[in-house]
Amino acid sequence: MTSEITLFVNPTAGRGRGAHAAQPAASALRDAGFSVRTVLGADADDALLRVRAAVCAGTGAVIAVGGDGMASLALQAVAGTTTPLGVVAVGTGNDFARALGLPVRDPAAAGRLAARALKEGRIRDIDLGRAGGRWFGSVLASGFDSRVNDRGNRMVRGGRFKYDLAILAELAAFKPIPYRIRLDGGAVREVEATLIAVGNGPSYGGGMRICADAVMDDGLFDVTVVGDCGRATLLKVFPQVYRGMHLGHPKVTVHRVSSIELAAPGVTAYADGEPLGALPLTATSVPGAVRVLCPGK
Repeated sequence: MTSEITLFVNPTAGRGRGAHAAQPAASALRDAGFSVRTVLGADADDALLRVRAAVCAGTGAVIAVGGDGMASLALQAVAGTTTPLGVVAVGTGNDFARALGLPVRDPAAAGRLAARALKEGRIRDIDLGRAGGRWFGSVLASGFDSRVNDRGNRMVRGGRFKYDLAILAELAAFKPIPYRIRLDGGAVREVEATLIAVGNGPSYGGGMRICADAVMDDGLFDVTVVGDCGRATLLKVFPQVYRGMHLGHPKVTVHRVSSIELAAPGVTAYADGEPLGALPLTATSVPGAVRVLCPGK
């Protein structure tokens, strides 16, 4: 393994924490004897081209500095290769890092952990989801939650409260969504649902454990289907998501599958918080798709 490490940095992550986080993370890696090369990029497409070039050139690891969006972008470069991925989580959600047991908003500790993992071979093979030509590590969202994202992304006012405002607006307009789903190539099922979440990992949205029991190396998705709740039921169930307690509600079912076909009118899918495209789509679990730097046992 080469001693040159690629630091993949989002300078705008976490309201500017990305740029500041790169320095202590890089110092921790250099103190451990690694050479560090930083990749920024003019935009996401340019950054991805640059980090893919680093992977092709044989970098020893890619360390993504930022939030879930940056980790997801890095996955597009390292998935299916032998190059391990580390994460310095300084975004607003950090669900991918949390699922791996990595430090959150502590870039020096995350840098030290990455250095130790590289020196001691603490590398774990985990699954990824594949949908619409894109890899995802945490959750593919569709339905009420993705419509909240759609509305929030369209809003030009509201600041950091715009997604709270979007939730209220979507609740006021909410109607159950008619889905057509196919699990593991079986028969097509027609279901009325509030949302359907496809979990490679357990959480999204900064700790909302929508697929709370998902395991990242079992070769299966946890598909959480929240049925045709009314507004009152949805308001009661939704706060329980942060502890995973919603899974016991009679309107909630979970399926463990290796693939799912999803179709519904007027619904956009989001994967790792990033827009993936309109349904229909097929998501497939790919076992051992990426190598990640992880804490020791």
